[in-house]
Amino acid sequence: MADRGLAPLTEVTVPDGLRMDVCALAGDGMIWCVEVKSSRADFLSDRKWEGYRAWCDRLFFAVPEGFPQEILPADAGLMRADQFDAAILREAPEHRLAPARRKALTLRLARLAASRLLQAQQSLC
Repeated sequence: MADRGLAPLTEVTVPDGLRMDVCALAGDGMIWCVEVKSSRADFLSDRKWEGYRAWCDRLFFAVPEGFPQEILPADAGLMRADQFDAAILREAPEHRLAPARRKALTLRLARLAASRLLQAQQSLC
């Protein structure tokens, strides 16, 4: 995501209690959500991702090589990922957030990033 100019954060909890695997802020203010699924069973057992659409402009699934892509919703983006990188196989359709929600989530992401940076700096001392 960083290669595409986005600033990603992992394990982001949004106000309704959902926790996104990856939430990224693009230079244009767009917010991308990436739900990581490791297997068919992982996807079928967890439907929380349906609520993520309310918190992002674009929703992607990131899956490993060999994942049965046909079970993923066609109205979400698709990434093939491994421990080193990810490639976008299908762009996610855009469904823009309301301005007030975008501002609230952008502030949440900024505060979370600053908090994590501070914790990392303190752990070095």
